[in-house]
Amino acid sequence: MAKVGRGQQRAVDLIPDDVKATLDAYLRDKKLTQKEITRRTNMILEELGHPVRLSKSAINRYSQDMEEAGAHLRESREVAKQWIGSLGAVPQGEVGLLVNEIIRTLSFDVSLFLRRGQMDADTAPETVKMLKDLALTMMRLEKAASDNVDREAKIKKQAMQDAADTVSSTAKEAGVSEDTIQIIRRDILRMAS
Repeated sequence: MAKVGRGQQRAVDLIPDDVKATLDAYLRDKKLTQKEITRRTNMILEELGHPVRLSKSAINRYSQDMEEAGAHLRESREVAKQWIGSLGAVPQGEVGLLVNEIIRTLSFDVSLFLRRGQMDADTAPETVKMLKDLALTMMRLEKAASDNVDREAKIKKQAMQDAADTVSSTAKEAGVSEDTIQIIRRDILRMAS
């Protein structure tokens, strides 16, 4: 549950989840005023015999928090959509940097939500675990990409070594001098670098 100043819990966080879901639906309905939303929500709470009643200001604060979180989510989705559209043209290393930056930003956002009380003790561990798993997956993907680059470099180097050996052998059979063979080998192996 979210805390507000000096250990107080927000009234909205004290109401049952199904009533909060109804409140969220009311807030999405642009035809309803906050005064009407307050009245309807308090009627439901009264019918349930729940002791908490919400003030218009409590609903207003909750609405602002949800709007801010929604705006941030929409912005994040838009940025992700733009990046996803252009990732085909981005080199692999830059994709890794982008994903690392996204993970860093998400981690910051989660800590911000926790401090503001926008994430409760029930959802926080799941979210933190998801971020940890995402970071671990990213680390493994980056390691696999790095291993692939190393493997390709070794394969290329070995192929060039084999080519140099073949050329040297053929050149020897053709009677080419040892100095010329060494120059050819050096030039072939330099191409591997």
